[in-house]
Parts: sequence; C-alpha cells; structure tokens
Amino acid sequence: MTDVADAFSQRYAEARVKFLAAAEAAGLDVQPHVHPLLGRDGETLALDVVRDGPADAGRVLIVSSACHGVEGYCGSGVQVTMLRDAAWRRAAREAGVTVLYLHGLNPHGFSWWRRTTHENVDLNRNFHDFSQPLPANPGYDALAAAIVPATWPPTPENEAVLQRYAAAHGERALQAALSGGQHAHPQGIFYGGVNPTWSNATLRQVLRDHGRRCERLGWIDLHTGLGPSGHGEKIFAGPDDPATIARTRAWWGDDVTSIYDGSSASARLTGLMWLSAWQECPQAEITAMALEYGTLPLEQVFGALRAEQWLENHPETPAATRDAIKRQMRDAFYTDTPEWKHAIVEQAMAAGRQAVAGLVARSLPA
Repeated sequence: MTDVADAFSQRYAEARVKFLAAAEAAGLDVQPHVHPLLGRDGETLALDVVRDGPADAGRVLIVSSACHGVEGYCGSGVQVTMLRDAAWRRAAREAGVTVLYLHGLNPHGFSWWRRTTHENVDLNRNFHDFSQPLPANPGYDALAAAIVPATWPPTPENEAVLQRYAAAHGERALQAALSGGQHAHPQGIFYGGVNPTWSNATLRQVLRDHGRRCERLGWIDLHTGLGPSGHGEKIFAGPDDPATIARTRAWWGDDVTSIYDGSSASARLTGLMWLSAWQECPQAEITAMALEYGTLPLEQVFGALRAEQWLENHPETPAATRDAIKRQMRDAFYTDTPEWKHAIVEQAMAAGRQAVAGLVARSLPA
C-alpha cells in the first residue's frame, strides 16, 4: 500500500491537488464540475469526477467524499490512496468493475470547514420533491433557540432546555430532533433547505452521465463524526426495503446497520442523498452504504456543530474566537493522527474489495 499519511491534507486546495495528481499519475481523465463560488483561500472549488474503467461497464462502484464538507478530509485521503494503489485498481479492472471517484460533493463546505453547502444546507437532508410539503420536525422547532442560541458559549439556562427535553423524551429522541433534518430554521443546524442545492443538482447530473448504462451500481459514501474513534460504522444507504438491506449485508457483513430498525448510531433522517441513485439510475440494481468513521464523543461533535453555526450567524465575531471555533469544527470531523488515518484507510480498502466482489457475485434470490 502507498504512503497513507501523505494521502491526507490540511486544506481543500491541497486535497484537490493531490487527488488530481493521483488521477493524472494513474492515466485517468478528470471531469471537473466547477462551483460558482471560490474557496477559503481564493481557490477554485469543484466536484471532480474520475472514472477508472470503461464508460459502458455493466458494474460500477462509486466512492464519494465530502457530502458534509469538512468530512472530506477523511474521504479525500481514502480516494487518493485508492488511486495510488496499483493492486487495488488492477483487481477492480480484472473483475470488470469501473470505479467512479466523486471528490468533493460539497466542495464549499470542504474548503470553509463547514458541514453545510454554501446555502447553509445539509446535503444529506436536501433530496426531496420540493413540489410537495416538506417533513416537519416539531422537536427541532421547540428547541431551535436553544440549539443555536443568541450568544456563545450557551448559558446554563440554555443548556437546561436541551437537558429537560432529553429527560422527558430520551437521548435518542433529542438526537433525532437535532439531526433528523428540518426545513423551518435556515440559520440552524441540519437544515434541509427549500430548494435543491448546487451539489444536489450536480450530483444528479453525474449520476445520469455515469450511472445509466450499468446493470449494477455500488456506492460507498465516506463520512465522519459518529461512533468510536477510528471505527467505520457501515450504515445502509437506501430505501427501507428488506431485499436491498439483505443484499447490502451480504456484501459488507451482518454488522451493516440501518436507520430504519434503530441499529445505527445515526438517527432516522429525511431527504437522504443516496436515494438519488434510485431516482436517476432506475435500470440498475443498487447497493450502497455510508462508511461513518468515529472521531470525538457525540456531545463534543454536536457542540462543535452548534458553535460553528452560531459563528456563521455572527460574522462580526473577533478573529481569535472565529479561528478557535473553526479549529474545533475541523477536529470534530477529522482526527489528524497517523493511527486514525491508517485505521480509516484499512477499513475503506476492505469495503472497496467487498464491493467489487459483491458487484460480480450472483444476485440474491428475490
């Protein structure tokens, strides 16, 4: 395996350079979808697409990063490692599997150390039919002023509001209220928006361009922020369909969890990004999971999210406070140690090999 630590980066611009260089070294073309805004360092932002394999392949595996912006530091490191790994690329090619790398689904959040898009939208809550009524989240509505308060740090009285909700309804109910998705508070966290974001529209175009000719489509979407440090929870990504869940577990193991049966560390979510594959590639048998790597305890991760959203709502904040909150945010979603990076890559490479095997295996009986 190539040098794992060197595949990871400190800034989006560095990550993009490494990804583009790895693609070039592998002799692969890059299809950039350029974002309308510039990055934190004035750099070009893009969702970069690299296809390793023929355009008419019957089996395609997507490996994607940065659905949640700042989580891209993990995902980019994995993607660069994969592109540099000649043995991995050869094994996929010999199996007849084309690998499609989507680098920077949300490049704006990646660059600016935000989880959200430039519209302040959580991309994995944004995939709705916006011509229909959007789902309500009465728990978030009741807690909105306490979740992202007017002042930071929050007051004891403010935190007591959240504690009372947890005491009355349970910790999981509080997590669901906070993270399940909401559409009524555009300056809050886990906001799903009222229109498709740039990243939503661009991803759908990529899926149409690259996913409509295959018979089978696999998808590994790389995330961070939930669970024990360095452990990759395999979260089923798809509709609540028993046959699809069974196939996903046949590929990646019985330890694949699901938001539908409560086995996942994640709450049940609305507006899921992954469902776009079923909508845009209806001819394909689709098998997908989110590989969710743990970083810090959940309370600290939520604290970082709340602080960063408060900062976004208060651009007048002094530079020292701004820098501290931004660093807290990145640390909540990217553990910058060699041990963590090696653990992440090892699990991702194993998942990639399992996906290739699953794509070429016989289908499970209906």
